[in-house]
Parts: sequence; structure tokens; C-alpha cells
Amino acid sequence: MDVVVLAGGFGTRLRPLTEGRVKPLLRILDKTLLERVVEVVPEEMVDRVVVAAGYGIEEMRNWAEKTDLPYEIVLSVEEEALGTGGAIALAREHLSGKGPVLVLNGDLVSSVDVVALTQHHEKTQAKATLSLWQVEDPSRFGVCDLDDFGMIRRFQEKPAPGTEFSNLINAGCYLIEREVLDHMGVHKHSMEREIFPDIAKSGDMAGLTFEGYFVDAGTPSSFIDATQVCISSSRFDSGSSCCESWFSDAVCKSGVTGSSIGKGAELGEDVTIRDSVVMDGAQIGSRVQLNRCIVGEGTSISSGTELTDAVIGHGSTI
Repeated sequence: MDVVVLAGGFGTRLRPLTEGRVKPLLRILDKTLLERVVEVVPEEMVDRVVVAAGYGIEEMRNWAEKTDLPYEIVLSVEEEALGTGGAIALAREHLSGKGPVLVLNGDLVSSVDVVALTQHHEKTQAKATLSLWQVEDPSRFGVCDLDDFGMIRRFQEKPAPGTEFSNLINAGCYLIEREVLDHMGVHKHSMEREIFPDIAKSGDMAGLTFEGYFVDAGTPSSFIDATQVCISSSRFDSGSSCCESWFSDAVCKSGVTGSSIGKGAELGEDVTIRDSVVMDGAQIGSRVQLNRCIVGEGTSISSGTELTDAVIGHGSTI
């Protein structure tokens, strides 16, 4: 199966962490965000991942060459923003396999069952099959009208509040047949606004709900949420967890709760770190208090500092 990851955004919502750093390579515990997105696909189902990207190309290429991954990374480079539809159409030339293509939103950390999604796609013989998640407010998403046979009869992208016909949303993981891709041009357009509604109307779109968790890690708050989800779900291969926290160097520290502490980070005496992400190589002084903060790589925070809801760029001194 070919996998396409849509990672063309500039990561503006995560600044300053993405200033001089490409968003897909920000680490959540012991893996990058890109790896977190792809790891929902069982290793035996994928040998090539095409990353649709628009910036940080050399950084991503260097990382892929130096990192031992169970799949090949191929970059599909957008010279200009093409939207989700254009990005997938551009990536078409890099697809090598046969059968449906799996598309993943590059910000999403979820528990979607790709095997079950594939089985549902084959059973319904749909042209596109979307993973679905239930939310209270669907107005910010693509809303799906799912029937009793697992088929999506209507699709509406970001409807005005009160006009949505369902609380089931497109969860950013979907299978799409190559015949659909063959008719998509390499120009700026949207899967959600221009492709999906027509497929749903034709009766060839299926959907499957899943349970567990669904987090858009593209904002500081949700990046912390995604980190905590990975801790509670034991989505890490190294380090250790305690007090609902994860420590890369396997040293539990009192005063740290609901947080992740990266490799080589040093914590002073009597620190209080709650619901925060401390990245690799950070230096945290004694009596520092952090609450729902993200501390960039190599940052130094002096003793006695108190921060709440702060996002601190890499290499900063506070």
C-alpha cells in the first residue's frame, strides 16, 4: 500500500517551535510527529511513504537519510501551495504500488484502525473510504452523513454552526482509489470541498468510525494533548513512564506530572512541571514552575522562573 502524508503547512500555529525547524520533525516522546502519524499503519502494510511537503525539504531529506525507518521516505515537493487535492495529485508520480492509496493528515495523532478501514473499503467496493470520529462541535471539520450500510451519502466541509447534518467528521485518514487520482489535476484545489462531495453524491464513498483518541497536534495546547495521549497509550519504544509522565533518560523526577522530558534535559531541584513538554537538551533551573508549557530544544530557564501556557523556541534563554 502506498501512503501519502499531507505535510505542506508552515506550522504557523506552533511558532516559535517551527521557526527554523520543520513541523513534521518535532518530537513527540521518542519519535517525530511524522512517525507518529504513520505508525497507525502496520509495518507489513507499507514500504513507501510519500510526504507532500512545501518547505524544510533539505532538513527532511537529511533526516530521512540518517534515520533507520521501516519504510522508504519520498518527498513530493510543492513549489506553491496546492491545497489537499493538488498535493495528492502532485504526489501521484511517486506512487509505486497498486490498489487504493492511504492518505494521512500530517498533524493527526490518533488510534484509527487502518486494517479495519481497509477491510471496509474492500467490502463496500467504494472509491473512497474515510475514517470517522464523533465530536460535539463538527462545524470546524468535514461532516459526513453515514447510513446503516457504512456508506457516506453526503459530505459538507466546515458547515455553519447549526447547519451540520451529523456529528461524524472526517478524521484525516482515508483510502482513495487510483482511478479518482487519475482524474485530478495538479492545480490548487481541495479534496474536502471539490472531490469528496461529488464522490459521496455518486454513492461511492464509505465511512468507518473508530474509538480511542483523535488529536490534531498542530497547536501548542493540542501538541501537549498528543504527547499525553502517547504517554497514556504507551506509544514509546525507549525511556520510561511514571506519574503520567515520560522520561527519555529513564529517570523519574518528583514534581513532574503529565509531562515529557526529552533526551539530555536537566532538571534542577524542587522543580514543578505540570502538563508540559520539555524537549531534548533543555536546562531547567531549580524551583522552576512550568504549567502547560512547551520548552524547545537546548533552551535554558533560570532558577525560580514561573511560566504558564508558554511556548519557548529552541535555544532560548529565559
